[in-house]
Amino acid sequence: MRSSFYVRRAPTWEVPESVTVSINTCCSYSLYQSLTITRDQSMFPSACTSIHSLSAGEPPTTKHEDINPITGPAIDLYEDGYSDPVYQAKARILNRSIQEIGMGKYQWYLFVVAGFGWFADSVWPLLSGLILTPVVFEFHFNGPFLSLASNIGLFVGAVFWGLGCDIWGRRWSFNLTLLIAGIFGLAAGGSPDFVTLASLTALVGVGVGGNMPVDSAVFLDFVPGSHQYLLTILSIWWSFGQLLSSLIAWPLIANFSCPSADQCERSNNMGWRYLLFALGGITLFLWGLRFFVFTLLESPRFLSGIGKDAEAVLVIRKLAEFNGKTTTLTVEQLQAPGRLNNELVSSPSRGRRNILSKDSKFDAGHIKALFATPKMAWSTSLLIVLWGIIGLASTLYNSFLPYLLASRGAEFGDGSLYITYRNQVILSLIGVPAALLAGWAVEVPYFGRKGTLAVASGLTGVFLFASTTARTSNALLGWNCGYAFNSNIMYGVLYAISPEIFPAKDRGTGNGLTSTATRVFGVMAPVIALYANLATAVPVYIAGGLIIFAGFLALLLPYEPRGKVSI
Repeated sequence: MRSSFYVRRAPTWEVPESVTVSINTCCSYSLYQSLTITRDQSMFPSACTSIHSLSAGEPPTTKHEDINPITGPAIDLYEDGYSDPVYQAKARILNRSIQEIGMGKYQWYLFVVAGFGWFADSVWPLLSGLILTPVVFEFHFNGPFLSLASNIGLFVGAVFWGLGCDIWGRRWSFNLTLLIAGIFGLAAGGSPDFVTLASLTALVGVGVGGNMPVDSAVFLDFVPGSHQYLLTILSIWWSFGQLLSSLIAWPLIANFSCPSADQCERSNNMGWRYLLFALGGITLFLWGLRFFVFTLLESPRFLSGIGKDAEAVLVIRKLAEFNGKTTTLTVEQLQAPGRLNNELVSSPSRGRRNILSKDSKFDAGHIKALFATPKMAWSTSLLIVLWGIIGLASTLYNSFLPYLLASRGAEFGDGSLYITYRNQVILSLIGVPAALLAGWAVEVPYFGRKGTLAVASGLTGVFLFASTTARTSNALLGWNCGYAFNSNIMYGVLYAISPEIFPAKDRGTGNGLTSTATRVFGVMAPVIALYANLATAVPVYIAGGLIIFAGFLALLLPYEPRGKVSI
């Protein structure tokens, strides 16, 4: 593979007596060079000739001989151009520095604490399905309203925290979301009526809704480009959340719940309350680990984006120190693209700061940036549609899975709460190997993220359709195992490909938009369920068809993150 770049001698501009600039001389992670130039030297020709001999009058070429066999060449996702070249240059400098530091203790600790967000995002939306039957027995309401309340809260959380983390930074959002979910989750366990329970469940959703937009942005801000596939494997925490909540619910709901709606009172229906207390306590414990044990560094891209280049460099140095490494990054290097841009481009705003983003005030700038070019607009629009469609289909199905298993199981003669939650545990276990397989599949050549997402989505829909053919409880469980395995792969890739495509300076906003789409359609799912007969296969047909359609849409995404570094 060969690529060419043309040498252009800079016009008259002031250069310090000696300045160190970093030039990416090759698309390999390892071939970066720092060169010191002086005012008497011609900047780019001298840099290039120190690496390659120039043919007469011909531009130099770069050979990509040192290519990572797993991730491919270390080129960024927007190699064909980006609407903000200053940002792209600075992002490459930060990416290079993080790659030089490598994958170390800090990133592995971050893999764990960021995984808590996936855990919460699995536990709490699933909860409305886990407690649905005993809560309906006690409070006598139409079941889908509980899922509706939860999804309204998740919608608000996705908008608020997703857009907010691009304004006030990642740290506050990262540390507050689990705290809010834990506090209101505990309080929900004491609910005396349905209105209180629904209100508190919505407030839990406000906290949980921000986990995925923020935590994926945080992880990508620090992980080296060679290890971006770990963002897909983070979905294993989603599986752990499913498994733990199902394991806790199994004995509590099965042994401390009313057998029917007749004479069902609080005293003989404490199982779902115990479950809320347990999960709320666990969520607060995980928040405590995040807040008191692990110290999250602010995103260097965010800091540089609001003009705090010195603080961004300090974060890189702290990261290197924590990992037992060193870094050569300097403030001058990080500021160089902005200074060069100001010299080469004549404009009325000469002298003003023109770095990653203009400021940290709320405006539509972060949203507009995601639609800055036709290719980016197509990509962002497709991702929003994908999240919306899959959100509608999966929420419609998952929110009522325990109810569906129980009602169908009752027809087969084994619809007890014990068997229902035993099956739920089995389905949750399936997700663990699925997450690991997804992490491997996204790095397969010619397959990548898009291919994995398309195949997993198609198989998810197929297994949903197949579940309608079940004539025994075990057959239904078997089809649902196939669905659970493939849907965990699907969600693992979906949760990763979106933040990988969005530029870091607008990543929180992009994640917020996609999460908002899935939450909006998630709100629609229980509304549809209110008017659908859940004892029939209609909701399953709708969900299956939508997910298969989403698989075809995934192939139309214009960006494939495999082998490329997010900026």
